[in-house]
Amino acid sequence: MSKTYKLIELVGTSTKSYEDAISNAIKQAAKTLKAISWYEVIQMRGAVNDGNVQEYQVILKVGFKLVD
Repeated sequence: MSKTYKLIELVGTSTKSYEDAISNAIKQAAKTLKAISWYEVIQMRGAVNDGNVQEYQVILKVGFKLVD
């Protein structure tokens, strides 16, 4: 039995950490996508305001299995 996966890109954000930004993106995607199998962090960046980190941002590739 073969499996087919779809790959999409997501941007996750958080005011706390990169880990939280990843979790936020996956949790939100899981509300509408079934069978999320993996993710890969493509880019990490953030926003700065008055010399302080204001927001953590990550770009993720997310793979999920296409189901019947």
